[in-house]
Amino acid sequence: MAIGIDQLAIVLIVAVASVVVGYLLRKKVFESKIAEAETLAKRIVTEAEKEAETKVRQVELEAKEHAIQAKADLERETKSRRQEIESAQRQLSQKEETLERRVEQLERRDRELDGLARDLGNREQAASDKETRCGQLMEDAQRQLERISGLTAEEARKILLQNLEQDARVESIALFKRLEDEARATADEKAKEILTIAVDKCASEFVMESTVSVVDLPNEEMKGRIIGREGRNIRAFERATGIDVIVDDTPEAVILSGFDPIRRAIAKEALQRLITDGRIHPARIEEMVEKVKGEIDDDIKKTGERAAFEVGISGLHPELVRLVGRLKYRTSYSQNQLQHTIEVAHLAGVMAAELGLDVKVAKRAGLLHDIGKSADVNMEGTHVSISAELAKKYGEHPRVVNAIAAHHEDVEITCLEAIVLQIADTLSAARPGARRELLESYVKRLEGLERIANSFAGVSKTYAVQAGREVRIIVESAEVSDVQSYQLARDIAKRIEEELQYPGHIKVTVIRETRAVEYAK
Repeated sequence: MAIGIDQLAIVLIVAVASVVVGYLLRKKVFESKIAEAETLAKRIVTEAEKEAETKVRQVELEAKEHAIQAKADLERETKSRRQEIESAQRQLSQKEETLERRVEQLERRDRELDGLARDLGNREQAASDKETRCGQLMEDAQRQLERISGLTAEEARKILLQNLEQDARVESIALFKRLEDEARATADEKAKEILTIAVDKCASEFVMESTVSVVDLPNEEMKGRIIGREGRNIRAFERATGIDVIVDDTPEAVILSGFDPIRRAIAKEALQRLITDGRIHPARIEEMVEKVKGEIDDDIKKTGERAAFEVGISGLHPELVRLVGRLKYRTSYSQNQLQHTIEVAHLAGVMAAELGLDVKVAKRAGLLHDIGKSADVNMEGTHVSISAELAKKYGEHPRVVNAIAAHHEDVEITCLEAIVLQIADTLSAARPGARRELLESYVKRLEGLERIANSFAGVSKTYAVQAGREVRIIVESAEVSDVQSYQLARDIAKRIEEELQYPGHIKVTVIRETRAVEYAK
């Protein structure tokens, strides 16, 4: 039991010793760790202080550098501003010097102007004095001239104005002649070329027609059958056709006379068929005339359509087509109007193409320009106004209407196609062989030409030549000058236009010659 207590004591002692030793060891280890931590802390603090000092020195260096840079920039800017100020001061000084010089110049000019003003005033006064003296001298000279010439100032002024007017007239005529010659130098050649091309393309033959139709008979007995018992057949025929039948001594022929060529054509065709048929009595006459009327109406329509197709025109109103077809039975100075119309349309189209104008407008105007001649006789007005009215009524273009209305210069021309139509109409009607006129009217026209030319002062002799297409006037060289001869030709042409009616145009030629005659003895 004692042993157990001793062992326990030993164990306890050992345990206590172990605890003390462990405590001492742990204390020593803890103190060692505290020392290490303090050493580490001191080292960290020391390093932090060193780093802080380094950063402070860097900041101070950077601040010094910025201060030095700012100081340098300020010095540069100050230097630049100082230079600008010095430059501005120099410019200002130069401007001041310039202004001072200009002020001096202005002052000098003012002094010069004052001197000039005084000089001008003196000259004005001198001029006024001279003007007064000149006026007095002119009045004295005018009184002396009036006394010497025996004319007043007003009379002398009138004579002077008359002389000036005469000189101006002569100069204007000379100028007009020069300009006219210059225009003709280029225009004549081009116009001739265009007209030659048009005539060459569109030339056609003309067939002269009479105003009286003759119907051939197989024998003389047929005249009696045409007359009928107590004249009933001839009266029925005249009543149905409106045409006079002349049965005279002409062998184997009767004559149909009437104002309307369409009626005359119907009568001629109907009579020829009646003669061929052999049955001639009032009922058969009326039947045959009605049948021929229908055929003539169809022929008129087809003729108008063929004419439009030949010219190259489409879209015509049916009534206009019918009026064009009726021109087949119309004549003017023995010229068939349908042939004339077709030729005018072709000529107008060719000339319009050469001049760069509207060919369709020119052709339509050419085809329709004379339809008034085939219109109803109840329509009032000239054939020109009727043609224009019908074209407008049936929806033709305003330029076509104007060309038709102006082709005889009855209205103002508003399009160039109207001028082309005038030329084409004149060209078709005036060229040789196109028309035939009565001897009486022909003689009257020649007499009128010579009468108008002889009525002018200075005219010695007058000759109408080329079938009245030209009148040649010989003037007295002592009374009419070269320049005045041009004005005389123009005045005579104007009088002819105003007083005479004629197809185409008439050329007026004034001839002036100077003859020096001397006799050797």
